[in-house]
Amino acid sequence: MRHIYPVLLSLMLIILISPSCKKADITRPALLTCPLEDKTAYQVNPHSDQYQALIEKYVKQGLPGIILLVKDDNGFYIGSAGMADIKEGIKLQPCHISKIASITKFMLGVATLRLQEKGLLSLDDPISKYIPKDKLDKISNGNEPLKVRNLMNHTTGIYDVIDDQGFYLQVLNNPAKHWTSDELLKYVYGKKALFAFQPTDTAGYSNTNYVLLKMVVEAATQKSCSKILHEELIDPLGLSDTYSFYDDPLPQGKIAQGYYDLYNDGRLENLTNWNTGSGNGYGGVYSTVWDMYMFMDALFVKKTLLTQASLDQMLVFHPTVESRKHLGVSCFKDFIDIGDPSRDFAWGHRGRDLSYSADLFYFPEHHAIMSMIVNYGTDGNSPLRPVFKEMRDEVARIIVGAK
Repeated sequence: MRHIYPVLLSLMLIILISPSCKKADITRPALLTCPLEDKTAYQVNPHSDQYQALIEKYVKQGLPGIILLVKDDNGFYIGSAGMADIKEGIKLQPCHISKIASITKFMLGVATLRLQEKGLLSLDDPISKYIPKDKLDKISNGNEPLKVRNLMNHTTGIYDVIDDQGFYLQVLNNPAKHWTSDELLKYVYGKKALFAFQPTDTAGYSNTNYVLLKMVVEAATQKSCSKILHEELIDPLGLSDTYSFYDDPLPQGKIAQGYYDLYNDGRLENLTNWNTGSGNGYGGVYSTVWDMYMFMDALFVKKTLLTQASLDQMLVFHPTVESRKHLGVSCFKDFIDIGDPSRDFAWGHRGRDLSYSADLFYFPEHHAIMSMIVNYGTDGNSPLRPVFKEMRDEVARIIVGAK
């Protein structure tokens, strides 16, 4: 997701937060038997000591927990630091599962490209083929000639539900609510577009694009988005620790708790069960660094998920630079300024939510995959946000050999 929303703290000043009495979806984690902690197999990368020291340094600076996987031509580093559950004193392990937030978009995008290969839809289809006119009529830019591709590469200009104060008021009042797509769109109807629809000239990230993409996929297939993710990615790849929430029940004792400095006073609040629209295309997948690695390896290294023609479509990036990245078709070109821009970039996606963060990237010129989970929400304007950003850049610089 994009920013944890400047409205959040101001809303908290004017309302009494009264979390729902609904039973929590996510139970507290336990200490796991974790094969990824095998030092022999998963710390052969020559930079292993450097990576481990780095994540331990940033935990000392305040991030509650970090899991990092790096795989390059020299082998694996997999390690963790910090806590999966601060209150219960459970250390974070590489096998703990976490919410991976907007990496859900990346997975849904790959699934959509696979559906195109099967002839079930086309990225050049008008979205009006799948989304009822009465809904599009109420969305600014909804009656422009929007194609499925425009949703995927964020060139629609459609208002971002995640920036809406009314939506966040409801999240604060009922943090564990299970949202439907129609309920989310109510906060988009009648709102001013982010920009005029000029896809060649303008791009800008909006979570609403993926609410609509989910609706497109479900209309085209007559299956739930969760089922499509399972059929196209999770099951074929054997991602046994990946779940599409809300449809998939989450495993007991395996989910790392998620934290955020909600009151901006240095205290980490446990917001594990707070949800900002999970299950609606733009977020909601839970996974491990290993399952994310398996997905990335299949996509960019083994190339078993998509044809080269589909990969070529995905890797068309808009010239607009937004938050130090270029937007592609459900994919970012990121780390564009950490070294030599002609070779030190990466393809993949960021994941940001209220109390979880994740990064999943492939550095093509360095044959390296980076899979990272942090159980802290890092898009809010808290003192730990720059700490996280510095950490991810430092990992990337080690990968590419930049100073």
